[in-house]
Amino acid sequence: MKVGKTTCWRWLLFAWSLIGVALSAQAEPCPDWPRERLAVETQALAEHIALWDRAYHDQGVSLIDDELYDQAVARLATWQACIGDEPPHRPLTRVTSSSGTRVHPVAQTGLNKADDDGVRRFTSRREDLWIQPKVDGVAVTLRYQEGQLVEAVSRGDGVRGQDWTARVQQLPAVPTSLNMPLSAVFQGELYWRLTDHVQSRDPASGARGAVAGAMAQTTPSPQTLAQIGLFIWEWPDGPAEMGTRLAQLSALGFDTAEYTHPLTEQHDAAYWRDRWFNSELPFATDGVVLKQADRPGIRRWSSSPPEWAIAWKYPARQVLAQVRGIEFRIGRTGRITPLLWLYPVTLEGRRISRVSLSSLERWEAWDVRPGDQVAVTLAGLTIPQATEVVWHTRERASVEVPVPERYHLFSCFTLTPDCHDQLLARLTFLSDQLGLQGVGEGTWQVLMDAGVVTGLLEWLEVTPDQLQQAYGIGRTRAEALMAQFEVAKTATFPAWLAALGIPPSGSAPLGDWNTLEGYTQAEWQAMPGVGPVRAEALVAFFSHPELQHMAAQLRQAGVEGFTQAQ
Repeated sequence: MKVGKTTCWRWLLFAWSLIGVALSAQAEPCPDWPRERLAVETQALAEHIALWDRAYHDQGVSLIDDELYDQAVARLATWQACIGDEPPHRPLTRVTSSSGTRVHPVAQTGLNKADDDGVRRFTSRREDLWIQPKVDGVAVTLRYQEGQLVEAVSRGDGVRGQDWTARVQQLPAVPTSLNMPLSAVFQGELYWRLTDHVQSRDPASGARGAVAGAMAQTTPSPQTLAQIGLFIWEWPDGPAEMGTRLAQLSALGFDTAEYTHPLTEQHDAAYWRDRWFNSELPFATDGVVLKQADRPGIRRWSSSPPEWAIAWKYPARQVLAQVRGIEFRIGRTGRITPLLWLYPVTLEGRRISRVSLSSLERWEAWDVRPGDQVAVTLAGLTIPQATEVVWHTRERASVEVPVPERYHLFSCFTLTPDCHDQLLARLTFLSDQLGLQGVGEGTWQVLMDAGVVTGLLEWLEVTPDQLQQAYGIGRTRAEALMAQFEVAKTATFPAWLAALGIPPSGSAPLGDWNTLEGYTQAEWQAMPGVGPVRAEALVAFFSHPELQHMAAQLRQAGVEGFTQAQ
């Protein structure tokens, strides 16, 4: 069943109060912008939402996921309240009398969304409640006259929608003639048929977009039309008693009864929601719909959310997050990784304040700046990741970006103003390779801040007094560090080569530095597991002046593998 985008601002605020975990967890203060900029960005967001509305209402195309749309509308309401504007955004209302649109014979109601507490309140105050899966497709109204399909209207704004009669009559799943001469109005969902679909396993099926695309095509193929199914979720002018209504729908050939169940103590709303979320279904779903059997007369129906039905959506799969800042981290090998710092959001119980963009190329393609809004999801249910830029701010913030050519496998062995991050990463990696206990990134950071360590191997000659110049390092801690530094000198030659950052060397025997630095590219390439690219990198490594200087330092320190005369 389709959750309509509300058509009145007071309903928006009411619905927002019921959204619960998915949105209340994202509650935020007003943006830290001057009023003039906030007004500009608010207008830009309103224009984005209007664009999404037009595509959705006019073409049946969803340019943005429902979860993100709801959060964008809520964010717009917050921003408008921050600048004192009212009413907040109201989705597009079609009032045209164009021949391409029709008035629904019975308004398609929207639905308020409830969280766990909202569901408990709804069910505790009502009797004769039923539940259905909220099928994720494209809503449609069907009108039959004496058993013949005479009209099909897309949801539109709930009052008026596109005339889909000719297209719907081509769909094998929609009967053009009923098996009895009945005049009736049905509301339902056109969905994309899926095989053994489990929503929790495959949440991003693209099913709704597939239906919308098929309905928008000029001449869809018979195979495409056959992929569209129909689920009738409401019979507004049908029998008042739910059991009778379902029985007659079954007699008409609709499968509504198969997916409509009474709520009981044994099988409550949570039971069916969990079952449909984790079981195989022929369609995609994004929650469940709870409804009273008893409803008002159809003349009292409107596109606004009713009191007799609510939607309980599945846990949010993604959340809308505002970028607070951007950090470009430089790794040990010179790889630049953009990190987005976010105003904290909550997703599946996790507080998320930053996400990695993985590569500089991705950041350049997205052009993310502070203030932009991104969609965040959890990869593998654990790792937060940004999946898309939902919209850019109108005013673009400047960002200082590292020069990629500056950083590579042989850069930043010593500390310079633009080498802090890479050297810190090199030192941290060195600790791991040499097995230094209690000497991690934090330790190296304070030693670098104090000027005690300004190079990859400078710590080999440091004294306890010098260590105590660093913040937080007293005599006992200095002695422990000195002990670890002495242990490092006894590490094996292969461990030291790894600590220095040797490129992959396959199965080549790693005897001593003097031998390895004498190999030609051809000799390296003849080694097992070493191809031409690796051979070239290994020659560059052993011939690099800074690496040769560090080899001399290690030879002087008596480290295994570096002590032979050259």
